[in-house]
Amino acid sequence: MKKSNIAALTALAAVLAAIAAWSLTSSKSILQSYKQLPKWGVSVVGIVFLLMLFIPNIIWSKKQPEGYEESAKHENKTLLALERAGEGLVSALVLTDRRLDKFSLSPRLGFIITALILMIMYELYWLGYFRSSRTLADMYSDYCGFPLAGAFLPVFAVFIMGVYACNVFLIAAAIILGIGHIGIHLMHCKELEKT
Repeated sequence: MKKSNIAALTALAAVLAAIAAWSLTSSKSILQSYKQLPKWGVSVVGIVFLLMLFIPNIIWSKKQPEGYEESAKHENKTLLALERAGEGLVSALVLTDRRLDKFSLSPRLGFIITALILMIMYELYWLGYFRSSRTLADMYSDYCGFPLAGAFLPVFAVFIMGVYACNVFLIAAAIILGIGHIGIHLMHCKELEKT
């Protein structure tokens, strides 16, 4: 792992720890929120998140890097199953949890702002990819120090959204998605390094 990767991940961890500590000291009822079921309904934040996630991927499906199809044939079936399950769960949960739409001036707002920043960085990563020569190396590149930015940024954004909404189901879905999606990207990246 490069020094820039360690610096970016450390900075993200520090921001999240600071927001969590500040949230816990300002509101003692946060831990009780995790015991409640989500408030069901259509989430505007969820719709925006999914649009930010799907639009670049739809464009990518028409502009895949050369050699991707062959590389995809060798994907680990377990990781692929976890990725697909995570995608379905995350999509359903972010669309239906109205707590994502609840904004109040509190330290917890830092979580949703951090998730938004990660998703903006994800969009910028895709812009860089689409402007590049669109090789496998471009696809599995770092962005702003974050390793495997195409997988890392949206997974951590949805994890942070789960923390913001106090939704243990969304947090679990993000972990399942992360194991599958980041795992597959890591395997492709290692294959690329061998060649």
